[in-house]
Amino acid sequence: MSEESLRRGATTENTYTDIGADTPEGYAIAHSSRSLARKVVGDHTPEDRIRQRCAIAVGDFIMADLMCFVQDPVTAGLAALDAGAPVITDIRMVQAGILKKGHASDLLCALDFGDGIARERGITRSSAGLYALRERLGGAIIVIGNAPSALLAICDLISEGIRPALVIGTPVGFVNARESKAQLRHCPVPSISNRGTRGGTPVAVACLNELITMHAERQSGV
Repeated sequence: MSEESLRRGATTENTYTDIGADTPEGYAIAHSSRSLARKVVGDHTPEDRIRQRCAIAVGDFIMADLMCFVQDPVTAGLAALDAGAPVITDIRMVQAGILKKGHASDLLCALDFGDGIARERGITRSSAGLYALRERLGGAIIVIGNAPSALLAICDLISEGIRPALVIGTPVGFVNARESKAQLRHCPVPSISNRGTRGGTPVAVACLNELITMHAERQSGV
């Protein structure tokens, strides 16, 4: 895989798995959405699967073209899930959206840590929580879907030598969202992000949930 993949292709795969669909109706809706996404986005690579899911999550195929993959994040993410690495999120909405089955990873939210750091430094609770968790970030999967400040904190910690297994960074907004994601793409760690001001919790959750689905498929031999 190239260091940064933004490619689209033609649909080649017709099988479909969604471990988050618990009812026939839910599965049918998910299957129909994925079939359409395959045709529009392409289905040649694991990255294409993540692009598909991100487009479905926001109801806009433009999202697929905005996704960026640096340093083979799919391989890194699957290896981290194989190892049961912790998943650390910036906000509870991201934590709540992540699949609770198909993996053995603990799900932590930065908001549950670092209150003292937030008060002392006058920084956001999400970024303070990540500084408080710095000893647990090495080898972890970091998922930032809302707070650019949290993504900038991760970039700062990486510059100090912390090495997460994977950083998913898709914060949304007009203040530091574009810039924080661009900075992430220059960090020496595997990452998934998107260009521009779009993004948000649905995109971040879609990225990790597709990786969890791939992990579960491998575990079950699908």
